[in-house]
Amino acid sequence: MAVNVETLDKLERKMTLTLPVDTIRGEVDARLRKLARTVRMDGFRPGKVPMSVVQQRYGYSVQYEVMNDKVGQAFYEAANEAQLRVAGQPTITEKDGAPEGQLAFDAVFEVFPEVKIADLSTAEIEKASADVSDEAIDRTIDILRKQRRSFAQRAQGSAAADGDRVTVDFAGKIDGEPFDGGKADDFQFVVGEGQMLKEFEDAVRGMKVGESKTFPLAFPADYPGQEVAGKSADFMVTLKNLEAGHLPEVNEAFAKSLGVKDATVEALRADIRKNLEREVKFRLNARNKQAVMDALLAKAELDLPKASVQAEVARMIESARADLKARGMKDVEKLPIPEDTFRPEAERRVRLGLVVAELVKANDLVAKPDQIKAQVEEMAASYEKPEEVVRYYYADPKRLADVEAMVIENNVTEHVIGKAKVTEKQLAFDDLMGNQDAQG
Repeated sequence: MAVNVETLDKLERKMTLTLPVDTIRGEVDARLRKLARTVRMDGFRPGKVPMSVVQQRYGYSVQYEVMNDKVGQAFYEAANEAQLRVAGQPTITEKDGAPEGQLAFDAVFEVFPEVKIADLSTAEIEKASADVSDEAIDRTIDILRKQRRSFAQRAQGSAAADGDRVTVDFAGKIDGEPFDGGKADDFQFVVGEGQMLKEFEDAVRGMKVGESKTFPLAFPADYPGQEVAGKSADFMVTLKNLEAGHLPEVNEAFAKSLGVKDATVEALRADIRKNLEREVKFRLNARNKQAVMDALLAKAELDLPKASVQAEVARMIESARADLKARGMKDVEKLPIPEDTFRPEAERRVRLGLVVAELVKANDLVAKPDQIKAQVEEMAASYEKPEEVVRYYYADPKRLADVEAMVIENNVTEHVIGKAKVTEKQLAFDDLMGNQDAQG
């Protein structure tokens, strides 16, 4: 087999392959003879179909199959011999004018780029850290208490206040006309917890059982219900029942109800701290890893293989369709999804993947078995039966490969932080958690 490789562009190559016709013909004949031994056709006994009939019926498809197999095999053998790192699938077309007794093909393909990473000691990275405070534990306990609160009837004549659970009937109209979702009977919510729009809560606050009130309400422009977003409505609300909330005391019974083994307040706080510290570590790792990857991209120079980007775009579109289908959308396969929506992120992912792979190869940052084991055990530690979670990961090579990828990213993060100019930044717990109450 003769091979010639031509450079078309930065990463694009063209390889010309020639194969003896006899090689193709011999393989086609061999497959047809094998097929003739098992093929079934009306009017013939099994294994007794004449070769001429088998040739007529299956010759074209077998020829096509053999050509694909042989040319593909020849391409990858030639690429390996030329030490080419092929990115994506080649486009192979037959050429005219081949020498007698030969078939000639052009294979156009891309190769992976050379990745140049500048001196990482000049990279600047902000490394975040955060602590779990007693206040964070207190707020988590407050959340747990709210989740387990009980409600009891308020005294006759009491006015609705924050923390009370109210039962109401309401009906709304826009321009004098009812609208979908604007009416409900025996609807319950807790006042002051943001379950309803502010105007609605303000109207109910201070009402007594049996009272009715009419009030205006302006739906925000970004309201989830698009048919009413940005519009103004008039509501009438009637308070039918009023209950006061009672939070459980923080004591041994409360700790026991949460499944704390020692059933003491101290053990409860220790358990919450452990869970919050695990969440803090997870978020810090994600934040610092992102900072490292951004710094890596800024220090890397490479061309992107179009085939790899296109493959990533296709994966992202497929993932988007699967997500829409999981949400109940019909005919997602027919939904037009513009590729350009995903291209910038696809390019970033491909670029980052190539840079990380180069760094891992150059510095032996592969995931060691003991690192993978430690990562799995750490992930399993938050579950009631960690040993079952460990078995779950080790039972599936794909799940274990996902953990391996996490470990490699951690190795890369530590390597880059060890080389770069690092600025330590202490974050407040609430800032790290996105100003959301953490839950143990």
